Amino acid sequence: MHKKSIFNLIFQLLIIQSLVGQTNPNSQPIELGKVQWNRNYDNALEKAKKENKPVLILFQEVPGCATCQNYGNNVLSHPLIIDAIENEFIPLAIYNNKGGHDKKILSKYNEPSWNNPVVRIVDKNGKDIITRLNGNYSDEGLVSHMLLALSSGFYGQPEYLKLLNAELSLSDYDKSEAVFSMYCFWSGEAHLGELDGITKTEPGFMNGKEVVKVNFDPSVIDEKEIANHAAKANCSLEKKKSKFRADKDPQYYLKNSIYRSLALSDLQKTKINTAIKQGKDASIYLSPSQKKALTFLKNKNTKSKKLIYTLDLNKGWSEMMSTI
Repeated sequence: MHKKSIFNLIFQLLIIQSLVGQTNPNSQPIELGKVQWNRNYDNALEKAKKENKPVLILFQEVPGCATCQNYGNNVLSHPLIIDAIENEFIPLAIYNNKGGHDKKILSKYNEPSWNNPVVRIVDKNGKDIITRLNGNYSDEGLVSHMLLALSSGFYGQPEYLKLLNAELSLSDYDKSEAVFSMYCFWSGEAHLGELDGITKTEPGFMNGKEVVKVNFDPSVIDEKEIANHAAKANCSLEKKKSKFRADKDPQYYLKNSIYRSLALSDLQKTKINTAIKQGKDASIYLSPSQKKALTFLKNKNTKSKKLIYTLDLNKGWSEMMSTI
C-alpha cells in the first residue's frame, strides 16, 4: 500500500474516532476546555438512557473567536464545573462550523452556524429540559443553568454544585464583611460557618482580641442576623475596626483532618470545617473527584500531611489529582 494511501486511511480513522469516541482533554482544542466530551449524538443519548442522566450539549465554534476560546479557557476549565459536567451529565460537543454529523445535529436543534457558545441540556430522548443558554458566557451562568436543569428534570442537585453556585453568584461588589471577637476563634469560625449566606471565614487578631472575619451574601443574610447567631456562642460584633492579622491555622478542624489534602473552594472549606467540628459527615460537600481522592487517602497506610486545601483551587486540584 502506498504511503499516501496509508496516511489517508489513518486520517479517516482519526475522524471516525473523534465522532464516535471521546475527546482528550490534554490535546483537544482550547474551545472545549478540559472537559472530556462525547462527539456522537446517538451514542450520547444511549449513555443517557443507561445512566439516567441528562445530556449537556455544547454547540461551539472550533476553531473559534476570542469569546469561544475564553469560554473554554475559563468556564470549561474550572475544576468543579468539569466535575459536574462529566459526572452529573453526559457531555456532548457539537461544532457549529463543520459539516457532516455536526451540521446534522446543528440543524436538528435549529442552531446557527459560526456562533458563540450555546449550551442545551436535553433528556434521554433529546428533548430540551429547560431553555437553551446563550449570550451568558460566565461560569455562574453555566452553573446556575445546570442546577436548574437538574431540578427541573428531577435528577437532584448535589451539594457541591449548590455551594459553587453560591460562590460564583457573588460579585466583589456584592460581598459584605464583618468581624466578630470571641474567646476562641477556632470555635467561633466553626459556629459562624454553619450559617447560610456565609461565604468565607478567616480567624485572626484585631484590637488585641481573637476574631473571625466573615464574608457574607447580604441577599441571604444580614449583619444583625449573624450577630444574633454569634451571641449564642459568646461572640460579639467588633465595631471598632483596625488592622486585621490572619491566624496561621485557618479552618483549624479541617487542617487537622484528612480533608487537608484535598483541593477545596472557599465555601467548601467553611462548610467542611464546621461539619468536622460538629461531628457531621463533611463528605456531602465534595464533588465526585474530591470524594475519590478522599477514599484514596483513607485507604493509604500512611496519613498525608500535605496542606493542599490552602492552595489556589486550580493549583491544588492538579496536585490532588496527581496523588490518586
